[in-house]
Amino acid sequence: MVSTPPSYKGHRYPVEVISHCVWLYHRFPLRFREVEELMLERGLVVSYETVRRWCAKFGQTYANALRRRQPRPGDKWHLDEVFIKINGQTHYLWRAVDQDGNVLDILVQNRRDKAAARRFFRRLLKRTSAVPRVMVTDKLRAYGAAHREVMPSVEHRQSKYLNNRAENSHQPTRQRERAMKGFRSTGGAQRFLSAFSGISPHLRPRRHLMTAPDYRAEMAIRFAIWGHITGVAGLPTTS
Repeated sequence: MVSTPPSYKGHRYPVEVISHCVWLYHRFPLRFREVEELMLERGLVVSYETVRRWCAKFGQTYANALRRRQPRPGDKWHLDEVFIKINGQTHYLWRAVDQDGNVLDILVQNRRDKAAARRFFRRLLKRTSAVPRVMVTDKLRAYGAAHREVMPSVEHRQSKYLNNRAENSHQPTRQRERAMKGFRSTGGAQRFLSAFSGISPHLRPRRHLMTAPDYRAEMAIRFAIWGHITGVAGLPTTS
């Protein structure tokens, strides 16, 4: 798939440094100041505020490029919602993944009622341009009400035991939430998690299902893709 890397015009640091900082921040539960320290250990003076601006500017662009490389969604979707704290207030992170664990979409909302479920369903159908064969959720009543209104032809299975795929997909988000000591605004949470849900799964294959040689080979492929979409791959080398 053809993907045009973003423009880095006007940036003082080369693309290798920028993409590496964005990679560090989205791959590991690090704060901006910790990325700054890691770069300093390598002899590069980059302020944490610069790292923050790079992640805000390029994170979503990288995530979108990675999503365009994903195969079409599977026909079995798992949906789940978990609470998150934003400025001390309870909000809900809605997430949908297919049977292969690919994240289809996320949405931060302040409610988990029928209107919130309906909004997420419609957004999900629009973004994926697909309709599932089966939808799996927990027993929240809002799912059933929104399902009957938005996707009545889709088989709906409700069980707290069938939805481990979606629940497990929340774990990296929980790690980041703890590292960031919560989110400060709804918009900030949506922007970060939208980019994070596109980048993190690419950099975290299910290692427990692979042998060590297979894992290294898979990561080599994924690093090559990362280099291509960020613009690092294909750069002229100096002797």
